[in-house]
Amino acid sequence: MNTDKPAPRRARPTTRPHSKPSNKPHTHKRVPQKRARRDLRFRPSPRPLRDSGMAVLKETEIITLPPIDSDTVRVIPLGGVEEVGRNMMAIELPEGIIISDAGFQFMSEEEAPGIDYVLPNTRYLEANKDRILALFITHGHLDHIGGIPYLIDRIGNPPIYTQFLTSLMIKKRHEEFPHLPEINMNTVEVGGRVQLKSPEGTLVTVKTFPVTHSIPDSMGLSIATKHGNVVISGDLKLEHVDGEPTDEEKKVWGGLGKDNNILFVADSTNAERSGFSIPETKVYATLAEIITQAKGRLIIGLFASNFHRMIHIIETAEKLGKKIVVEGRSMKTNIEIADRGEIFRAKPGTIIPAEQVSDYSPDKIVIIATGAQGEEQAALMRIATGRHKSLRLTARDTIVLSSSVIPGNEVSVQKLKDNMYRHDLTIVHYRSSEVHSTGHGNSGELVWMREQVKPNFTMPAYGFHSMLRSHAHAHIESGYPKENIVLTDNGMVVEIKNGTEMKILKERVPSGPMMVDGFSIGDMQEVVIRDRQSLAKDGMFVIIATVNIRTGQLKKSPDIISRGFVYLRESQGLLSETRLLIKKSIEDMTQGMNPIDLEYVKSNLTDTVERYLLQKTSKRPMVIPVLIGV
Repeated sequence: MNTDKPAPRRARPTTRPHSKPSNKPHTHKRVPQKRARRDLRFRPSPRPLRDSGMAVLKETEIITLPPIDSDTVRVIPLGGVEEVGRNMMAIELPEGIIISDAGFQFMSEEEAPGIDYVLPNTRYLEANKDRILALFITHGHLDHIGGIPYLIDRIGNPPIYTQFLTSLMIKKRHEEFPHLPEINMNTVEVGGRVQLKSPEGTLVTVKTFPVTHSIPDSMGLSIATKHGNVVISGDLKLEHVDGEPTDEEKKVWGGLGKDNNILFVADSTNAERSGFSIPETKVYATLAEIITQAKGRLIIGLFASNFHRMIHIIETAEKLGKKIVVEGRSMKTNIEIADRGEIFRAKPGTIIPAEQVSDYSPDKIVIIATGAQGEEQAALMRIATGRHKSLRLTARDTIVLSSSVIPGNEVSVQKLKDNMYRHDLTIVHYRSSEVHSTGHGNSGELVWMREQVKPNFTMPAYGFHSMLRSHAHAHIESGYPKENIVLTDNGMVVEIKNGTEMKILKERVPSGPMMVDGFSIGDMQEVVIRDRQSLAKDGMFVIIATVNIRTGQLKKSPDIISRGFVYLRESQGLLSETRLLIKKSIEDMTQGMNPIDLEYVKSNLTDTVERYLLQKTSKRPMVIPVLIGV
């Protein structure tokens, strides 16, 4: 069912009116390559892929592609195959381009200081936006929907197709961007089909299928092409009992296997783990037991994106007559979305504000909170460090960390646990009890899915390269041909001809990171990131000198400003020596120079002072000379 009017242009279901087909022949536009500045836009990958017999190729800077023929389909990952996040994939057919997902990725301050998010590179889509038929969103997590407000207008605001809950989450987020045009949202039913009409009038059928994930309304895609289907899994796992998939899973995946499938693009996030993951039903049972037996307050930290688990906790507390306190903006937003969509609605009086906790017996209180990864400003850390305005921890409290530790967050999670343990309370986590299950399938589940789909070729996706490689090895060990597996980097172009011949083009599309930096969206110059990292590490050293432009002599001793490098009051000896070096260097360089070139002097002075400070302090601050000619 469609909840919004489709776009007055671009592809749409055939039951809707459509615009007059264009008679213009398709041509790929060339995006100009600027070489004057060093940036990330057309920069080749810093490390080539290791060739182990599977189809891999080094990156090039070519961004125009040859025309596509009627027997060929192209698959172009634009993000999400070198990282966990910023997922976006383009499926290019002779009829047009279908996009799967548009997410973003969070970056650490060490990697990219000051950057809010990293987006997939859409330069190729922008150059070919007249050929985009639709954007399909597999589910509502930010690494699949977060980039929509930043990218949708750049690619021509194509119609979006997704399931109901995901559409609500996209709309809710879009409300935060009132300057953007209205999005063209279309909802699809579980297992539904969408028929898209190309500008030339030909039809493309996209079939959706339900998948198991940590959020409702998750789906995969099966895109029909002339010689078979391209199947995209989205994020997923299997519901199973001791490694035996449920009848519903067998029905869904067995149905897919009845089709002729030329390519299976599948989730690799948990591929480094063997066997089958813990089913969510076990986690539900464990949490229900903990909620029932809690003698004091129970505080449960979990990902706000884990919709199913959040709803289960609230429903269990309701049955036991307990009150729920919700802490964390994203958690509250998701409960609001669930209520708005009539997916789940808590009974009146079940959810109470934190200020009312003292009105009830401790064993009647369950607090669900964000921040299980140790984020400094998240609810759990503020509670643990006594900075929450209403909640204070006591020795009778039990804290359940219902999430695993994301790689890179080990230190912050340990800090969170240490702060909690200072209150002499009890902590239950995924290593001590079955209180968390991943939303991504282990390698055994991925192999089972591929065996059901029976694709000619397989492309591991959604993860770091090590995850993709582990995913590939699992298939090879199960007997799948190694040469039928393709490992990609962002920007690679995979072609399948006649459904049976696969190759990677030597041409590449832009894949450098697009970054959100405040109000700025686009390619962040490498020099900007490098300067921020330098400032964060060693600070800056500013030199202000007044130079007689006729003689090259300094009018007075140069002024020095230091920030984040050395404490000036305790470094007078270093500063005195540096001033003498600056004075001598400037006067030596300008001797006999007519006219005096202050830009040349600044460049050389920077190098001289940087070397001197490195020698004296083993630090490399950013040296900024300001020379004033008088």
